[in-house]
Amino acid sequence: MSMERAKKLMSSMTLKRHAALLCNPSNMFYISGYTGEGAVLVSGEGCAIITDFRYTEQAEKQSPGFAVHMTGDGQTAEQIVNNLCYKLNLHTIDYEDDHMTVKAFSKWKSEVKGVEWRPIGNAVAALRQIKDDGELALIEKACRITGEAFERILPQINEGMTEKQIALMLEFDMLNNGADGIAFHTIVAAGANGSLPHAVPGDAVIKCGDMITLDFGAKVGGYCADMTRTIALGEPSAEMKQVYQIVKDAQQMAQDAVSAGKSCRAVDAVARGYISGKGYEKNFGHGLGHCLGIDIHEPPRLNATSDATLVKGHVVTVEPGIYLPGVGGVRIENTVVVTETGCRALTFPSREFIIL
Repeated sequence: MSMERAKKLMSSMTLKRHAALLCNPSNMFYISGYTGEGAVLVSGEGCAIITDFRYTEQAEKQSPGFAVHMTGDGQTAEQIVNNLCYKLNLHTIDYEDDHMTVKAFSKWKSEVKGVEWRPIGNAVAALRQIKDDGELALIEKACRITGEAFERILPQINEGMTEKQIALMLEFDMLNNGADGIAFHTIVAAGANGSLPHAVPGDAVIKCGDMITLDFGAKVGGYCADMTRTIALGEPSAEMKQVYQIVKDAQQMAQDAVSAGKSCRAVDAVARGYISGKGYEKNFGHGLGHCLGIDIHEPPRLNATSDATLVKGHVVTVEPGIYLPGVGGVRIENTVVVTETGCRALTFPSREFIIL
């Protein structure tokens, strides 16, 4: 699989006498299957992984077809690439201008002689956007583990617990049931903290009547899941019940609008227009969703300024929310895969309002 993706990148960039230098760990993993540190060089003349002693054996196992070069004994990564460019007669290197620091680029440029350096643009990102069957299977498994964790911990939530305790319960359950890790820092926001879309779980104690937003995801085989549910412990206020119904309806309407050929902006407008029509225009300040895969946030995004169009194989979140400062908030999020005629939800737990 790893060489197939390298060949696709070579084909898309016509890498003849021309190489791509990858240092972003996500791009390195996607193209080569390698999960360690270092750099990956891809060209029509040969592909290589440059790393240190800690990772050479790992690289050889993970990335058949890639030559593995070890730094050390006075040989830096830059010097190894310089030698490879001379040996393979490479004239141009495309680099990740959205990842490499100015300091690192300056070092590469000064030590790799006689080549032209060009920004790589979206060459790797474009390949990563469309998920193949193997990637979809991993994301679906991550989503299943995520949803099952949510359903299992619900009966354990009690008054007097803290946000942090609930977050730890979720993460332990995911790791204990097949996750390799967590996809991002778990969000648990209770009561007034729910008005913070990216609240950090703290020592806030859960009280009867609180709405609790849980945003979390498992990671499996290098691929992420993302899910949000908002529940209540005890009877919430009438206003928050109404807000929940509005968000639920907006989420369903937007999810129903997802399909290959639809503009990301138009799908965002479905939820945004509905929430605005209910009087909460100023309380939904983020985009409707984002694609995910190896990274939790990948392009394209569903928002009001996106020029992108959804394509079969995109995996995207649909997550409208309403946030009331000092009161609380509601967000409901499903991860879906785009199909020719609509989408298929990978997130399965009920979106009905759950009152514990």
